[in-house]
Amino acid sequence: MQPRPDLAPLPAPVRPDPVRDRWTAPMRLAIAEAALALPTGDVPVGALLLAPDGTVLGRGHNEREAVADPTAHAEIQAIRQAAAAVGEWRLTGCTLVVTLEPCTMCAGAIVLSRIDRVVYGALDEKAGAAGSLFDVMRDRRLNHRPEVIPGVLADACATQLRTFFDGHR
Repeated sequence: MQPRPDLAPLPAPVRPDPVRDRWTAPMRLAIAEAALALPTGDVPVGALLLAPDGTVLGRGHNEREAVADPTAHAEIQAIRQAAAAVGEWRLTGCTLVVTLEPCTMCAGAIVLSRIDRVVYGALDEKAGAAGSLFDVMRDRRLNHRPEVIPGVLADACATQLRTFFDGHR
């Protein structure tokens, strides 16, 4: 006897996650920012730095190839732009939204700039410093530890990166 399709169990409902859902729209903007890295052959990583009210203070995408600067990561670009916009190196109350888990350099800059929250998409198991390989931002020995919200639009962020690397292999 074959099972009747009309009696098949329904898939489990997807539970909304208000914390992650809040960051979906800004992450889509970060994904669009990441695409700006492609014409120069840079790895497509995008970042936005948001004021406490949600206003974009800074944005950035990887530009290491474009400007021949090993520190030209998306996060660093966004932090520099935001600091210039507010006229202050302390970015207290701000949120960094980035498509890829920050590396150790970027994690250090995040801690030093006193950013309150980091929201990221794809894990970086080879160089991530927000929980994957290292956990710099939540190290209790440091004087500032931002909240970390991982996995926002992780599949879309990972797909953008995978597509880039598939084309370069």
